[in-house]
Amino acid sequence: MAKSYWLINSNRSEVKRFMKNDKSIDGVFEYMFIDTGKIVGVLGNKPPVMTNTVSVEIDLAREIYERLLSKGWRKIEKNWN
Repeated sequence: MAKSYWLINSNRSEVKRFMKNDKSIDGVFEYMFIDTGKIVGVLGNKPPVMTNTVSVEIDLAREIYERLLSKGWRKIEKNWN
């Protein structure tokens, strides 16, 4: 499984997971999946409920990641099973 990078919004209600597609085919641009999820219960108690997934080229994913950080989102480590 590919390594994932997580961000959480400032009011701790939503997360985003950035994960590189590790099944790229030759001649196809590499891309990343960006998943959006809602926090249920206390953070760390249960995994977030993932509500949306998009795939974008890696450069665009980097821009989105940096833009979210500049808007107050924070990096987190996955701490649920």
